[in-house]
Amino acid sequence: MHHRRAALPLAFAASALFLAACNGAGTSPGAPAVPPALRLHHAASSGKIKHIVIVIQENRSFNNLFYGFPGAKTAKYGYNHLGQKITLQPIPLETWWDVEHDSNGYFAACHGTGSIPGTDCRMNGFDEEWAGCSSGCPAYPTYAYVPRSEVKPYFVLGKRYVLADQMYASNFDASSFISHQYIIAGQAESAVNYPWSSWGCPGGPYDKIGTVDQNRNIPAGYEVVCWDPVTLGDELDTAGVSWAFYTATINGDLGIWSAYQAINHIYNGPDWNNDIITPQTSFFNDVDNGKLRAVSWITPTWENSDHAGSGHNTGPSWVASIVNAIGGSKYWDSTAIFIFWDDYGGWYDPEPPAYVDYDGLGIRIPMLIVSAYAKKRYVSHTHYEHGTILKFVEETFGLPAMAASDTRANAPDDAFDFNKPPRGFKKIPSAHDRAFFLHQRTSGRAPDDN
Repeated sequence: MHHRRAALPLAFAASALFLAACNGAGTSPGAPAVPPALRLHHAASSGKIKHIVIVIQENRSFNNLFYGFPGAKTAKYGYNHLGQKITLQPIPLETWWDVEHDSNGYFAACHGTGSIPGTDCRMNGFDEEWAGCSSGCPAYPTYAYVPRSEVKPYFVLGKRYVLADQMYASNFDASSFISHQYIIAGQAESAVNYPWSSWGCPGGPYDKIGTVDQNRNIPAGYEVVCWDPVTLGDELDTAGVSWAFYTATINGDLGIWSAYQAINHIYNGPDWNNDIITPQTSFFNDVDNGKLRAVSWITPTWENSDHAGSGHNTGPSWVASIVNAIGGSKYWDSTAIFIFWDDYGGWYDPEPPAYVDYDGLGIRIPMLIVSAYAKKRYVSHTHYEHGTILKFVEETFGLPAMAASDTRANAPDDAFDFNKPPRGFKKIPSAHDRAFFLHQRTSGRAPDDN
């Protein structure tokens, strides 16, 4: 388990940000300079949110996971590339086969008419995606939804709190690697798809990744997967605000399954030992022991990821266990939890993503917002993306925007009501509790290898 550091009291965060921005304190050696704060504390929260937890799950479109959710925009059927109507079918989380999810899969699914690839999407090319079930494969395998019996905890969370039905990936290429760069840095150095081997600096100079140009030509070139952008971790360090990235150690040469592994000054600096924590179940002890950081990211194991092909259906219970840990702790009244799925995983969704720049947006994904101040049984139709979560963190702690996605994104203001007192917490029912995950034997496989 990696070492921890004490959080600076949030009352001093604003002054710490100013001082640290002047003298560079609190940053890793070689880290890029962080610009001074451009945003005041998010006035709507009135300082009530002091902890933000970002739970990252894997590879599900909104329609696939929340099919039929009351008040949300979902479809019972779609169309293939020939214009034929295809009725969606139930396919369980624990299916043994996976679906194509990369730039090629996105372009096929989008089936766009724009002059730039993947724009003006018709959303009728999902049958052109590859599916890893050549024998025993159902007809139109990507036109599917998860049976509601398997996602009960997600439906309970959506009905008690907020479900966003217009959340889109900031990146178009449906790569978990790129998605995770967006959730820590708001951009991905124009990289596309996935690295040749490791998820970052451990791969060395021969571990490269393709790049995309302004016209979505892929690849426009290759670059080594070890770079130095400003990340949210850097901004939090500069402001004296504590953070942690909870993840798993991966078998083989992949190291730790963390987006920060691709950030040179993080991987080769003090943050790697101070703020990257494994295993992810350490989160439970930190909550119990009063050591919850101000900002936390939590990734799953392969078994609990919701990723197609995992052979498991324990993801909903894993997420419920995280929420229940916070809900049963002293942190409930001061925490906002964002739960999202990093890409659409190749599964059908009817909503065409907007074209906002060369790298986005991607296909619609689910997001749940859970808090004592979150609205009850509220389906948000506000247009969100990865940058929405980053913007909420930035506005809460008075941090500047890092990139295009968190600059342009809508803040989730409609999801909260800070004028009302905090609501009490009621445990989320699930098939497995935290004890199951604390004792679970895992394969050591990465939740996603792209």
